[in-house]
Amino acid sequence: MAEEQDAGVSSRTQRKALSKAKILQRESEREVFRLVGRVLKKPESQRSEEEAAALLLHRDTVEELCKRQVRRNVLKRKQEEVFDGVDELKNKVRQLAVAVKQASHLVVYTGAGISTAASIPDYRGPNGVWTQLQKGRAISSSDLSKAEPTLTHMCIKMLHKEKLVKHVVSQNCDGLHLRSGLPRHALSELHGNMFIEVCTSCSPVREYVRLFDVTERTSLHRHGTGRKCSHCGAELRDTIVHFGERGTLEQPLNWRGATEAAKMADVILCLGSSLKVLKKYTSLWCMNRPASKRPKLYIVNLQWTPKDDLAVLKIHGKCDDVMRLLMEELNLQIPAYNRADDPIFTLATPLQLEEVQSHSREVVAPPNDQNDCSDDPEEQKPTSVQGGWFGRGYGKGRQKKKKVA
Repeated sequence: MAEEQDAGVSSRTQRKALSKAKILQRESEREVFRLVGRVLKKPESQRSEEEAAALLLHRDTVEELCKRQVRRNVLKRKQEEVFDGVDELKNKVRQLAVAVKQASHLVVYTGAGISTAASIPDYRGPNGVWTQLQKGRAISSSDLSKAEPTLTHMCIKMLHKEKLVKHVVSQNCDGLHLRSGLPRHALSELHGNMFIEVCTSCSPVREYVRLFDVTERTSLHRHGTGRKCSHCGAELRDTIVHFGERGTLEQPLNWRGATEAAKMADVILCLGSSLKVLKKYTSLWCMNRPASKRPKLYIVNLQWTPKDDLAVLKIHGKCDDVMRLLMEELNLQIPAYNRADDPIFTLATPLQLEEVQSHSREVVAPPNDQNDCSDDPEEQKPTSVQGGWFGRGYGKGRQKKKKVA
């Protein structure tokens, strides 16, 4: 018995000693990294003999720190916005116009960059949500209900009307493609639509289009909006696909339409997307085909994307600027957005009487009817965005920052 106790004490002592040795070793390695880092920051001519000797002694550490610096520089370059010159931009748009005219099945992929002109921040741009949070800066609230389709949205609608664009695949949840008048059968909103809530208990799934952002109470894995289906009484849910989720709803995601369009595409035009998320959706890129039989890829984005090397043409310009020039080359007029013709007003389902107070978001109102369209005039006060598909982005960023700290 005494021997077993001695053996147990000895084992614990060994574990403690081993743990302590590991801690001391890590601290020693950190100190070496700090020392070498300080020396490397100095110009070579200003280093003392002792510092030069330290670099020779710790060559592995010097090599690792140099590799880290190279990676940081590469990442910094990828985050920088690049603008093509005026003449170069026009020349590239001419090439794009030729591709658009010759395409038999052109599909457009859109990202947050096409909505920045509507005062909706993107995520990875210089003023994007993630970029600002990484720098420790505060993010101002945005009233997304006041956003309207941009020039790019309206150009895409016209290109579809003229049968030059067959399908649009969007990562955006802002509903602006729908509000531009683009037919729903020609649109796949892969990450959902902030104006749409659905009843998944009904078969087929019943859809409710609203005049306000329905995601006020929703978040990751929590999609209930608090309102009820008028047919079966089940709780409605939003259509948003949050980070870490997989979208399964048939509409408005329309994955079937997106994959079928990608299979038929001979040209893909990417507008305002970093493609860091879209690149993971292999069904959109036909990567199972030989390179020569894949769709020709054209990218319009100010920053680097992981598909740049595969692109026939990369245009560094703002989406609105590029699309304006493209429409000139195609000799097509750009339709102006008219709120009175916004499809959302004909698609919208009124709230039930008991649900009038179920949200605090500002309501999208038709022109000259700001008060009549509201469910409650007293609710017509600007509110900051909290929660929901966009607000949760702030929360995710803050959470990451806290963990790092």
